[in-house]
Amino acid sequence: MVGPMAWYPQRLDPDRRRRRLQLLAALSDAKTARERSQPERLRGARLRELIDHRRRLTH
Repeated sequence: MVGPMAWYPQRLDPDRRRRRLQLLAALSDAKTARERSQPERLRGARLRELIDHRRRLTH
């Protein structure tokens, strides 16, 4: 039998939630900076995504 806590998402305490949001913001900033500094890498990733998507549509 599953306890009642399994049905409700656990709320994060405010400090943990704030640190999590800061980490996610930092990761997003790092990704944006990496994409700006390496546009050819981003273009290659998008191309691979399009190829994979097209393959899934044809199969």
